[in-house]
Amino acid sequence: MKNSIENKSCNEVTNFELDIDVNVDTLTELINLQEQYGNYFKVRSGKGRFAYFVNEPELTNSLLVKNHGNFNKGPGFERIKMLLGNGLIVSDGNIWRRARRMIQPTFSRQNIHKLISKMVICASDRAALWDKLILKDEPINITQQTSDFALELILKSIFGHNYTNLFDESGDNPFSFLSEDSTRDLTVVIKMRNLRKLILHIINTRKESSELDNEYDFLHMYLNATDKDGLKFRDTELIDEIITLIVAGYETSAGTLNWVWLLLSQNIEAAEQLYIESDYLHSNIENIDIEMINNMKFTQSILEETLRLYPPVWLFSRRAVIDTKIGESLIPNKSDIYISPYIMHRTTEYWSKPNLFQPSRFISKRKNKKNNSAFIPFSLGPRRCLGEYFSFLEMKIHLGIMIKKFQIEVGPRYNPQLNLGINLRSKNDIFLKLRKR
Repeated sequence: MKNSIENKSCNEVTNFELDIDVNVDTLTELINLQEQYGNYFKVRSGKGRFAYFVNEPELTNSLLVKNHGNFNKGPGFERIKMLLGNGLIVSDGNIWRRARRMIQPTFSRQNIHKLISKMVICASDRAALWDKLILKDEPINITQQTSDFALELILKSIFGHNYTNLFDESGDNPFSFLSEDSTRDLTVVIKMRNLRKLILHIINTRKESSELDNEYDFLHMYLNATDKDGLKFRDTELIDEIITLIVAGYETSAGTLNWVWLLLSQNIEAAEQLYIESDYLHSNIENIDIEMINNMKFTQSILEETLRLYPPVWLFSRRAVIDTKIGESLIPNKSDIYISPYIMHRTTEYWSKPNLFQPSRFISKRKNKKNNSAFIPFSLGPRRCLGEYFSFLEMKIHLGIMIKKFQIEVGPRYNPQLNLGINLRSKNDIFLKLRKR
């Protein structure tokens, strides 16, 4: 039988010029075009250049895995580069390959397990804070709380015992603007750049310290990482990678947990199943280990279903560096390619009742041992997010600890709408009424 990928033809959209931008109008336009022209089409994107929209799992796999070397990061990453520098998310070519090889050991499962105790402490401290907030008998700002939790954890996971060195004389966290303000405009870029000196100071303090090898954290691993020639990161490279880790490591988990709590408030049966399963953690909360966390199968399914409905990055792009055949079409050099996990995850060809929250679909998926290639919340191939495992562990621990202590009061259903920035966020903060169990 002829390879099915070779039979995928690309439809051409005529008399239409697509202006890709990160907003709801662009999402609506892409959905409308998909309904008219299918899951693989091309449009003019200005300057006579074609842009290809790919929403077909086999073709996406061909782009991101089989032919990943034929494509660099595409339009839209310029703004991210302003914020993050030339870290792993935005770099290309030899710079990216070198950094990826140096950083990858940091995120081995064995190393991530060393951070479980930090995850438990941060979640338990957050639960103690929620106890106090509940006494006010007011709804809790879940968006703010999950943001603060994820930011605190990633900073402690990076800087370890140097975490307190971040705070100024007034005791304020200089990174708090990341969780307090969802905008990612030039003011945020300026604030982040102003923190480079602080990060460099901590790096130098750690280098000079005799405690360099006495504690595991991400900074320890990054400082000791070497390339194939035995060279370490230069200070400017190290700062770029640390900033990338702070922003990416915090936003993915914060955004996902924000959506999880909303979905649980609208699906109380799932919340109660999560409550029952959290016994795995609370049977010995002082000694939570990876086996307990791995037993949280339904919690894993809740997170996966949330990531299906609200993937952290709703749209990402690539730019061809050589002519590449994808399906029946030859994608010329310098063409732009757009892939939308948000749209793919809600396409009826790949998902039954795609707009419904049904965690059970992922339980069935695991039982059948099928790899659903239409599920790409963390991308695919060599560019797949290195922090995926860390994120799942912290979110399972957070949910397991919180759901055992707090019950969600069912309130009116509402739609906080979408903020389609660098990461997929809720446009409006989500407030939920909780009570202590």
